[in-house]
Amino acid sequence: MNTNKDYTLGANATADGGAADKPTYRPRLSFYHANSRGTGSAMQLELHPAHDSIDGSIWAQFANQITVGDRRGPVPTYSTFDWEHSIWVKLDFSDLTKMLQVFRGESESVEDGKGLYHSSPRGTTRITLRHMVEPMSGYSMAVYRTLKGSNEETSTSILLSANEAYGLTVAIEASLGFLCFGIPQVVKRDTSEYRRNVKGMRDAPAA
Repeated sequence: MNTNKDYTLGANATADGGAADKPTYRPRLSFYHANSRGTGSAMQLELHPAHDSIDGSIWAQFANQITVGDRRGPVPTYSTFDWEHSIWVKLDFSDLTKMLQVFRGESESVEDGKGLYHSSPRGTTRITLRHMVEPMSGYSMAVYRTLKGSNEETSTSILLSANEAYGLTVAIEASLGFLCFGIPQVVKRDTSEYRRNVKGMRDAPAA
C-alpha cells in the first residue's frame, strides 16, 4: 500500500502537504501495546468517508515495537515503534462487516481463519482476526505482506483486550454510514417537476 502523506490529509489539504485555508489533521484511533521484551506492536486507524465517486474506507497502519521504554527514572523514556516500515491496509465495507461479525461474537474468525486477502501491483496482503481464549482472552489481529518478486513475508500482530475490541466495534459501526454515504450535506435540487406531478395526482378526480 502507498504510504505517501496525501493519505493523511484532510479535505482542505493540497497535494504538497499544505492547506487551502488552514492546516488540517485527520484524527486517528491508536492502540499502543509495548512490552519489556521489545516485541510489542501498535495500530492506528483513520476514517476516510466516501466522497464524489470514491467509496469510503478505514485505513489501518501496523508497526512493530523497536525500543523498550523506562518510566521509572527521573527522565522517563517511552517505547518507540517502527512506523517507517509499517504496514498499511485499506479496509472497505466488506472487510469491516466481516470483522464486526468476529467482534460481535457471530464468528470465531474472519473467513473461517483464512483471513482477508488484498492484492495490488506491489504484492499480496492477508489480514486475520480471531477471537482468543487461551493463553489469554482477547482478539488477535495480524497482517502478513509479501511484495512482488520476493518470497520474504513481513508481518505484525496485535492482541486487543475485550474492552478495546468493544470500543473498536462501536467506532466501526458508527463509521459505516460515513463509509457508505459520506459526510451529509445539503444539496439543492430542482424538485418543481416532481411537486407538479404530485399535485396533479392529488387534484385528479377519483376513478
